[in-house]
Amino acid sequence: MTTTDIGTTVELPSLGENVTEATITRWLTSVGDRVEAGEPLLEVATDKVDTEIPSPAAGILLEILAQEDTVVEVGTAIAVLGEEDGTASAPAPAPEPVPTPVPSPTSTVAPTPLGDRVEKLPRIRRTIARRMVESLQTSAQLTTVVEVDVTEIARLRSREKEEFHRRTGVKLSFLPFFVAAAVEALGEHPVINSSLDADCTEVTYHSAVHLGMAVDSDKGLMVPVIRDAGELRIPQLARAIAASADSVRSGTILPDDLSGGTFTITNTGSRGALFDTPIINQPQSAILGIGTVVDRLVPTRGDGGALHIEVRSMAYLSLSYDHRIVDGADAARYLGAVRQRLEATRTAEELQ
Repeated sequence: MTTTDIGTTVELPSLGENVTEATITRWLTSVGDRVEAGEPLLEVATDKVDTEIPSPAAGILLEILAQEDTVVEVGTAIAVLGEEDGTASAPAPAPEPVPTPVPSPTSTVAPTPLGDRVEKLPRIRRTIARRMVESLQTSAQLTTVVEVDVTEIARLRSREKEEFHRRTGVKLSFLPFFVAAAVEALGEHPVINSSLDADCTEVTYHSAVHLGMAVDSDKGLMVPVIRDAGELRIPQLARAIAASADSVRSGTILPDDLSGGTFTITNTGSRGALFDTPIINQPQSAILGIGTVVDRLVPTRGDGGALHIEVRSMAYLSLSYDHRIVDGADAARYLGAVRQRLEATRTAEELQ
């Protein structure tokens, strides 16, 4: 922000580490309107996140220096605000250019069928599309699936969920149990928490687990990172997961919160999916998909070997991994370690 004789020049502020530019996606205030300090002035998009830019001062928006869809660097002047008295006249906004349809060389631009709707793809959706294709083109991706019995966890949840919510302020879902088991098992299987360089000559085995948690939102999928997740117990993980999801869905997530992940979990079961084959979040080596928990009739054997049919709470875990560095046996061993932790006897002490 720079103050001159004609008013205050608004500059594109820093948006996080390693973010040097952003695209102006929408002005929330028109030329001639008054804006208060801290009030959202415009929306911008980076390759990591869409976010609002607040006004650095109160005044009248005298001029817009960067139109929508313009890419500007951090520190670039993007608008001019008037002084508190607002005496400067506001110029009329320039008309938005109307795009001219360009006919395809292999087609005669045919009219849109009646009832169809054509919309410009949002920038975040374009970013997701580009990254998913790049991920598949970068690494050799394979998915291994196992089934786990989480009946013990279901019983513990049933007994403790009300007390847990009263004490922590968050609901006790299955997710923090899955996350805790997945993160703990990474210590025994470091290749799952690794990154391969672009030339396939060096691999980095990360000493800490910075956990990416895929979050669905109205604007699209985002993956906020929970730092040092291996240091957190189930109550802290539950709070961190809830806070990350809230920041994405409320639009308050910052670019720095979306970078630096070493391993990612996506909870596709939250929408009822049994399992999927998630795509790796580059440059990570693996991503774990968690399916929905369902009650099913499952054959079991008692101590004497007799066969029983019981209702058990079951779920699928699917690990997509980079086959350039992770073998199928590595993936199976890791999933086996996660399953062993999930199926262990549970006590209320782990919720403290």
